[in-house]
Amino acid sequence: MPQKEKTLQAVLNGLMTRYKERVPDVAAIFKAMVDEKIIADPSEIENDHIAFRTLGVKHLGIQSLEKIFLHYGYKRMDHYFFPEKKLDAFWYSPANPKDPRIFISELRVSDLSVKSQEIIRSYTNEVTVDPVSSLNLDDATAVDAFLHSPLWRLPTWTDYQALSGESEYAAWTIYNRYYLNHFTISVHNLKQGYNTIADFNNFLEKSGFVLNNSSGKIKKSPDGGLLQSSTVAHVTEAVFANGERHRISGSYVEFAERRVRTEFQHLPSSEIKREHRREGFEAANADKIFESTYTTQTSRLK
Repeated sequence: MPQKEKTLQAVLNGLMTRYKERVPDVAAIFKAMVDEKIIADPSEIENDHIAFRTLGVKHLGIQSLEKIFLHYGYKRMDHYFFPEKKLDAFWYSPANPKDPRIFISELRVSDLSVKSQEIIRSYTNEVTVDPVSSLNLDDATAVDAFLHSPLWRLPTWTDYQALSGESEYAAWTIYNRYYLNHFTISVHNLKQGYNTIADFNNFLEKSGFVLNNSSGKIKKSPDGGLLQSSTVAHVTEAVFANGERHRISGSYVEFAERRVRTEFQHLPSSEIKREHRREGFEAANADKIFESTYTTQTSRLK
């Protein structure tokens, strides 16, 4: 295995290790899948993509974070714009098709109210240079530490609430920074009876998981090739400035079904590979998946 691929694997493993610690649904879903005999071990699960949220301010945002993954051979692909949520995003295709895609979104901070901009910049102005520029990207330990280290001071509960009133994305990101927003189980490679989003959603709900129902539980691209769903983020206790503790949205788990493209539907299932399936993302799907951390969804949890 080339050294850069080894480094990438270590970085991805670090992200997933902390993500599993912070998101109880991950281990619970893995256990339910093993108990149902869908898989024998979680290592069999294909990770469709992982996603990060960023803030579009000087020295940060997509232009900074993407450097890490571009260094490991990822290629920047399509741009997506979310006017209502004031977001931009790109997805990144891996050099090795066994690796997950990357999805990085960025809040258009300058499109927010003056008050929200002032709150955000009161924190992000603490970052005076692009932090990735001085990072040794060949040192997996350093990259892993960076992705799990605060870039600015802990926000106050007052600032978090003020941001949340205008942009729940802004509030989530000002608190969580670069923590992994979600990882995604590819369902199309699971065994018969569980290898469609509809079937897998039925399994999840029978197992007690609550799904994001914004515009329906299944988000489907207009071409019918990409179907997605997600759990609702659990609300967890967070420590704010001055030691204040409040319950806020954490991260969630996503599920994706990529159907075989029309020109390859003649192939036998044993020959179907990643390149034969619908690629990329769909803005309308992602727009609703973002809401997995929003109070309109988390308020549905018991």
